[in-house]
Amino acid sequence: MSQDDKGEQDSKITRAAWPGVGEHIVPPAAQTRDLVPARRDAGLPAVIESRVPIRKWWLRTVLALAVIGGGAGATYYWWQHSQSQLPPGIASGNGRIEADEIDIDTKFAGRIAEIGADEGDLVKAGQVVARMDTQDIAASLKKSQAVVQQAQRAIDEANANVTQQNAQVLLAQQEYDRAAVLVQKGFETKEVLDERKQQLDSANAALNAAQERVIESQHARDASTHDVELYTVNIADNTLVAPKDGRIQYRIANIGEVLPAGGKVFTMLDISDVYMDIYLPTAEAGKVKFGADARIVLDAYPDYAIPAKVSFIATQAQFTPKTVETQSERDTLMFRIRVNIDPDRLRARAASVRSGLPGDSYVLTDAAAKWPARLQGNATQ
Repeated sequence: MSQDDKGEQDSKITRAAWPGVGEHIVPPAAQTRDLVPARRDAGLPAVIESRVPIRKWWLRTVLALAVIGGGAGATYYWWQHSQSQLPPGIASGNGRIEADEIDIDTKFAGRIAEIGADEGDLVKAGQVVARMDTQDIAASLKKSQAVVQQAQRAIDEANANVTQQNAQVLLAQQEYDRAAVLVQKGFETKEVLDERKQQLDSANAALNAAQERVIESQHARDASTHDVELYTVNIADNTLVAPKDGRIQYRIANIGEVLPAGGKVFTMLDISDVYMDIYLPTAEAGKVKFGADARIVLDAYPDYAIPAKVSFIATQAQFTPKTVETQSERDTLMFRIRVNIDPDRLRARAASVRSGLPGDSYVLTDAAAKWPARLQGNATQ
């Protein structure tokens, strides 16, 4: 029996034992012929090209657009739902309490010699929080101070010389005057008068030189004094102080670490500038005015309404397309609004101020609107 007859017999046996098996199987050669024609003219085998499934790419793109659109729609739906619970003339948005961060950095490269604060500490403006090693600057300062003292002694010596030269000038002037009188009476020769005149000129020249040495010594002292001031300022700048009242948020460096110029040691929060950013759509953001009354209600303290004021209104939309054509798209544009808590209120409650707490902000879009009872706010809060 030939190989072809044997293969056909095995195929019949298989179909008889397992009906349906092999009926829909397309031979690989047939698949190849259907997908990519063989290069018969070149006498070469057929080349199978890989094709990217375009349908999957479009599916992924549509899904991504759907997610983005769904997020924007959910945000707008949440805003509309929250506004429906407020009286007219009041808009709201959610956000987090934030405070400006201030980095406390080194002015010069050096080694940290002392740390005076840690994370979470409440510090006052001007409080020393760290000191850098200033032994080298202190040595230069002592040298400049010694030069100043030396220059001062030179000034004192020059002044003494001026006093001496003044006496010499006075003596020479008197001798010249006497010689002039004697020459007029015929009791002295003109040659003696000329000598007295020469002595007077020499004394005046010496006096001028002494006075110039005084000025020169004073300039040298002033230069050394400026060096002393410079080193004193550098030593002061190596003492790191808190620029404002606030709370230490991060301590980046430790004692003994060598930092470059501008190396960060602390990051503190400015508790005198605490705010919340919210987002309002075009219809409401356009009605908000600078300085408008506002309230902040934190999730941690839902029964307290913190009085605040509007301090910033964005001039451009923060998300959604910047350029839109339809009315529905214009309605979904969101603008950033910032409300600030009164600094005096913050200073009085510095120990309770913190950032990151979520909550809601309510803004008056109509000055004639009245706050509901739960948003009245309390001066004692």
